[in-house]
Amino acid sequence: MTHPDAHLAGRSSTHNDLVLNALRAWSTRTAFIDGERRFTYGQTSDLIARFMRVMTEYGVTRGSAVGILSPNRPEAWMVAMAAQFLGAHSVGMHARASVEDHVFECKDADVRLLVVDESYGSVASDLSDAGVERVLSIGPADFGHDLLALAENAGSSELRLAADVDENTVVEILYTGGTTGRSKGVVQTQRARAAITLASPLAYELPLHPVYVAAAPITHAAAHFLAPTLIRGGTVVTLNGFRPDEFIDAVNRHHGSLSFLVPTMIYRLLDAGLDLSMPSLERIVYGAAPMAPSRLIEGHERLGRVFTQIYGQTESLALGTALWSDEHDLDRPDRLLSCGRAVPGTWVELLDDEGLPVPAGNVGEICIRSAGVMLRYHNLPDLTAEALAGGWLHTGDMARRDDEGYITIVDRRKDFIISGGFNVYTREVEDVLTADPSVAYAAVIGVPDPDWGEAVKAVIVPAPGAEVDPERLIARVRSAKGAVHAPKSIDVVPELPLTPVGKTDKKALRATFWTDHERSVN
Repeated sequence: MTHPDAHLAGRSSTHNDLVLNALRAWSTRTAFIDGERRFTYGQTSDLIARFMRVMTEYGVTRGSAVGILSPNRPEAWMVAMAAQFLGAHSVGMHARASVEDHVFECKDADVRLLVVDESYGSVASDLSDAGVERVLSIGPADFGHDLLALAENAGSSELRLAADVDENTVVEILYTGGTTGRSKGVVQTQRARAAITLASPLAYELPLHPVYVAAAPITHAAAHFLAPTLIRGGTVVTLNGFRPDEFIDAVNRHHGSLSFLVPTMIYRLLDAGLDLSMPSLERIVYGAAPMAPSRLIEGHERLGRVFTQIYGQTESLALGTALWSDEHDLDRPDRLLSCGRAVPGTWVELLDDEGLPVPAGNVGEICIRSAGVMLRYHNLPDLTAEALAGGWLHTGDMARRDDEGYITIVDRRKDFIISGGFNVYTREVEDVLTADPSVAYAAVIGVPDPDWGEAVKAVIVPAPGAEVDPERLIARVRSAKGAVHAPKSIDVVPELPLTPVGKTDKKALRATFWTDHERSVN
């Protein structure tokens, strides 16, 4: 009698292999907690198989694009996995993005089936009008057909691996935030997802059998922690949005040991005036944006030595470097500004414009080689060639490396300011400003100036209860970095515009000042 998986002999392991092995190995353990709902690994496997049957009836085949628009809930991840087990690929859409962005992504990726949470009826209608052929709702709704009801009637079947899904099969198209223009679709394969899933437990310093409290969107960066949690027999606790009190309650109620938070979430946690006692919490992985050293020190004082920083991009599945928990030296603010060193299995170089490594202390572009680097940008061959020139992923982030190998980002390649013929790296100015206790957030941009070409402007959000003295802050930068880097002006605002993934939206900030000028900056 032939083994049912005999047809898979000789091929490399895929992301689907890793997920299926975990679902089988831990069948009676709790895989997901969503409010009062719980799903075992076995129930998760059964639902994925049921979703596959429904999606097949709705026309999903190998190579199809399945759009997913949902807040954090286990079924959103299960739909993505169902698509991937069918040899199709998922297109996760950020719930906070605009309808215009959603329409663009559906058209660009040629989404034919859209799976939408029951609470997003108006958006589903707009996307149906944009050419999406079929819509399923996650739960009963006044649009589409209820995926959960259809799955209930689909009957149970064993989840198995398909013979025509291999390491080169596309698993997803992830759209970038688009802070420097229209979003780009990042195409990733089974091979890339498998490599990152295996590398992440070490790179992220994950606990054994983690209980991962997912507060950031699992359609984007937070998704990178789901499969690594499951292959270690852990549990994923999904939260619909981030509210400090609910986050603390979820960690304490479910003995959460791991979470991924962007800096703005950590700041909200620190500023909420709540008891931050969470004894089970072993690891907060943070990334997507820089974190002020003063707030990191405060975080350590109030939460303990739980912080691990990761640096990467959508194009590298968020892996490049890490500053591990024991490398957060509170007596060295310069070290807290670093994004760390290359994680195992990832090669990171700082290259000049000729593609050659720069000496320690010099500025070069962060370039990454790893199995997790994207296959291409969807429908953008010229940008793909530029981004992957020389066999490296060119991140566009400019940085310095010290003699110990620690990398510190100084700016985006397109963000630095040319003021009076001098290059001003905005990240360096922002780091000086956020080191001041009166500053919660800072964004530095170039604005048009008849004398300087571009003048350095800082936009500041005050720390809670603090008064900002712009002249004192300008003097602080002048003392630390010199007159060229010192802002010519400082605006104080209640909040900074953010992209859907929590990064400062400098494009929106610049638009205010460059609208009526022929030349703009990116």
